[in-house]
Amino acid sequence: MSTIGLRGPVRVTVRTHRTTLWTVGALALAGIAAVVATQLWAASAADTFTGTGCSVAHTTRGCGITVRDFLDVEFRSYRLLQYAGLVMMALPVFVGMFVAGPMIARELESGTFRLSWSQGASPARWLAARLAVPAVAALAGVSVLSAVCAWAVSRAERTNYPLETYDRDVYGSMGTVPVGYTLCMLALGALAGLLLRRTIPAMIATLVAYAPLTMILNRVREDLWPTVRTPEDRWSGNDGSWTVDSGMLTASGKPLDPAVCGESGAPAACKGAIGYVDHHPLAHFWPLQLVETGILLALAALAVALAFRVLRGLHA
Repeated sequence: MSTIGLRGPVRVTVRTHRTTLWTVGALALAGIAAVVATQLWAASAADTFTGTGCSVAHTTRGCGITVRDFLDVEFRSYRLLQYAGLVMMALPVFVGMFVAGPMIARELESGTFRLSWSQGASPARWLAARLAVPAVAALAGVSVLSAVCAWAVSRAERTNYPLETYDRDVYGSMGTVPVGYTLCMLALGALAGLLLRRTIPAMIATLVAYAPLTMILNRVREDLWPTVRTPEDRWSGNDGSWTVDSGMLTASGKPLDPAVCGESGAPAACKGAIGYVDHHPLAHFWPLQLVETGILLALAALAVALAFRVLRGLHA
């Protein structure tokens, strides 16, 4: 399929849905501006607070209101980042619903796809255009939003309300995972639109598909990369690591139930037993992100292949 052959269908797709695309772009810019402005506001408040000579850690006479106002600014910034993370996690499903309903199912439901097919755009090019336009727009927008969220989270680490990198709403708003989810839901939306050929059912099916996808990946995320085991006496727990499991080992390295050793008449195996913590340090952030993104892109490729197969069945 040549790039030249796609220009016509792409132009038609952009022209048909230009209002929606411009609206989504404007909302994305507004979100970016809100996050950046809030972080700059918090930074300005921190500079002003430093100049007052007051301290959050130590009570100083006459500083009560100043400290309270400063912490209020930082807490509002913290809350905004949490909301931004939730929006980033919800964004992929809205992209998928838009593709499933207005871009594909509506044309199949109304029959307007026949006009496109009769004007020199083959079914394959018609579908490719409806995948390419939102894919490019989403890839650009989500990548920028993800970078802005990562920048804001890194700045929040120096405040009194830092965010945990491995919290679901934080982890899901940074790195490559948001892009992977977006492209996966876009592909699933296209498949739902072709299978159901009705706007509302296709959008609902895409929404329903998102829930088990996120639940399964959130459940298996900790197993996507080997954890690090650290003896409990060397575990600080305040380095941003994600604690996955903990327990006890006998002197020979066999697992041991901690509850048994806490009882009277504990077995001899408890003597010399040590506690341990299995965790993902911050260094595992990118390996976990890339593995999960790879899974999402594989699912997206499978959904796209099935979508073209379904399209061939409709055209036959």
